[in-house]
Amino acid sequence: MIDPSAIVSGAAAVALVILGLAFLLAGWRVVAGPTLPDRILALDTLSGTAIGFIAVLAIKTGFSLYIDIAISLGLVGFLATVAFARFVMSRATVAERYSEKTAGASKKPKVTAKRSGKNDRKGKK
Repeated sequence: MIDPSAIVSGAAAVALVILGLAFLLAGWRVVAGPTLPDRILALDTLSGTAIGFIAVLAIKTGFSLYIDIAISLGLVGFLATVAFARFVMSRATVAERYSEKTAGASKKPKVTAKRSGKNDRKGKK
């Protein structure tokens, strides 16, 4: 019969490998993300992956203080994601306002007056 601690240790090792791979992939998305929202989502994924990594270490080592650290990281990660989302939304509204101002300015028709000597003083003799 297999010892339960060996099962937990093996499962923790597999989970750490998977979480490490997820961490690397999310780190790559932070570096190579084409847009700012992609990078913000990757940072949120990094935060969640780090929480999982810390939780698995807590289970593997039996040191319960790691769970408190993971909870704290979860709260900070959530607040950071909300702050980044607000930043992106405010940046989008500023860009929309700017584009409306510049689009309105460029859509105004240019007034050019043609003057032809005789018609300049129509009605005046």
